[in-house]
Order: sequence, then C-alpha cells, then structure tokens
Amino acid sequence: MALDMDKLQEFLGRFVSDLGATVAAGNVVVGHRLGLYQALASGPAHADELAARTQTSPRYITEWLRGQAAGGYVEYDAATDTYSMTEEQAFALANPDGAVYAPGAFVLALGTLRAEPRITEFFRPGYIANLIPSWIPALDGVQDKLRAGAKVADIGCGLGASTILLAQEYPNSHVTGSDYHDRSIELARKRAADAGVADRASFEVASASSFSGSEYDLAATFDCLHDMGDPLAAARHVRQALKPDGTWLVVEPYAADEPAGNMNPVGRAYYNFSTQLCLPNALSQTGGYALGAQAGEAAIRQVVTDAGFTRFRRAAETPFNLVYEVRP
Repeated sequence: MALDMDKLQEFLGRFVSDLGATVAAGNVVVGHRLGLYQALASGPAHADELAARTQTSPRYITEWLRGQAAGGYVEYDAATDTYSMTEEQAFALANPDGAVYAPGAFVLALGTLRAEPRITEFFRPGYIANLIPSWIPALDGVQDKLRAGAKVADIGCGLGASTILLAQEYPNSHVTGSDYHDRSIELARKRAADAGVADRASFEVASASSFSGSEYDLAATFDCLHDMGDPLAAARHVRQALKPDGTWLVVEPYAADEPAGNMNPVGRAYYNFSTQLCLPNALSQTGGYALGAQAGEAAIRQVVTDAGFTRFRRAAETPFNLVYEVRP
C-alpha cells in the first residue's frame, strides 16, 4: 500500500496539534493554581518580574511563559523580552468567576484522566453566567415562585455550586441539594456555610431516584442526567416529588440528535469526556442506560415522556448546554 505523503503530513499535523494541547493542559492548570494568569493580566512582565509577583522560580516561569506564548495563550514581545495578555486572553484565562474561565476545563480534563471528581470546577462559571440571568427566567412562572419562596430540589448537586447560587439569589426559598457521593456532600455543606446560606441550603447523601422530600416547586438536574445508570427511574422519582404545577429544569450538554451533527470541536470534547467519565459512571450503576454526554434532545425527551411527563420544551441554550423545561 502506497502512502499519500500529503495526507500523512496532514494527519501528523493534526496529531502534533493534539499532542501539544494535551501536554499544555498541565501547564494551564499550573497557571490556574499559582495565579500566574491573574498576575500577568495585571501588566506586562519579564519572566523574572512575573516570578517575583507570584513568588515562584524564575527558571520555571521562563519555561512556562515560553510554552504559553507558543500556544497563543499569552503574547511575547521579542524586542523587550516581555510577556503580556490581550483583553480577550485575560477574560478567558484570568477571571475564575467570569462567564468563560477556560482553565477550569483543563482542570476537568486532567481530573478525568485521573478519574477524579472535578466537575464543579468546570461547570461553575457556566452556572454563574447563565443560571440566574437566563435559565431561570426562561422557565414559565418559576422566577416569581422563587422570589416569593419556593421549595427546590437540586439533584446530583456535586459540590453544591448551583445549590448555593440559587440560595444566594432567592433568600425566601429553600434549596435541598442531593448527591450519592458523600464526600461531595460534605464539601458542599462547608461551602454553603462559608457562603452564609446554610440556613436555606441543605444537603443529603442520596441518589437521583431516592432523594427525600415532596411537593417541590422546582427540581433541577445540571449536566448529570446523562451520567446516571437509570435516568428513567430518576425521572419517575422527580415527577413523584414535584407539585402538580411544579417544574423540572434539565440542563444537558449541547448535542444534536445524530452523531453527524456533533462532529465539531464541542462534540469532540464532549465525546472524549464522555468516554473517560460519563459512560463509565453510568455503566457502573444499575439500570442499563448509558446516554452519554452527547445524547441529544430526542433522547432526553424520550426519557421524560416515558416517566409520565406531558410537557417538554427547549427553554434556552448556550454554545455548551441545552436547557429544557419539563412539566407533569
């Protein structure tokens, strides 16, 4: 078989790009943990100056900065041997509470490869940017209920990022977060106490098909329905726990119904995360489901319809998420 050298070079170029991104992930997380991006965003610097700002080793900082510049994550001025960040780079890399905090995705990527539960670090910026400003208002009548005082179930809450945000924004409501992972719940309780919302945000160790309580005005599952071994059992339990006029907010990764529609950079990331994280998690549980992170709207609609819900609509969307309103 004769090799087409042009096609080989094209493939190797893709491979090198992927390899560079893989290796760079560790240094992005280093920048995140040591505050290097934030320090550089405050003003241009030589390597020695950035090391002084962050109390780190100049030699390591030199190597780190060169790698960041080679990847286009920071700017390099060869004439002055200084490094800086554009407004766009700083927006994406230096603000942990911004609408887009790219290093959080690399934390998740490395955590996935080590099988560590780091999901909250990735999704929290998305919740901050969208949950209160757009997702809740997109639901019929829910915002008014929350302002007046509602009973909320945050199912699969992880470390409680969404639970705490809801409790902070709607002080008249009570939010109960649940997750089957006891260590996550332990940390969620601490975070709620630190945020000053422990009086209106409580937590329990429970699966999505066994969380306690009833007569909820709002139930929410954030990027977790596709991780469950039996999402149908979870959906049936949600329906039973809701008030007759209650609402289930379902947030899932952005996906087309057919694989061909997901052959893009976002789909690529989600499929790879799903292979390492979502499918193993679902298949380790009873139930026999493995929706995966790219399930699509039709698959989610089928689950909630089979569970007995009669109303389902896409209420909102972002480049990374689809937001559904589900009613009994």
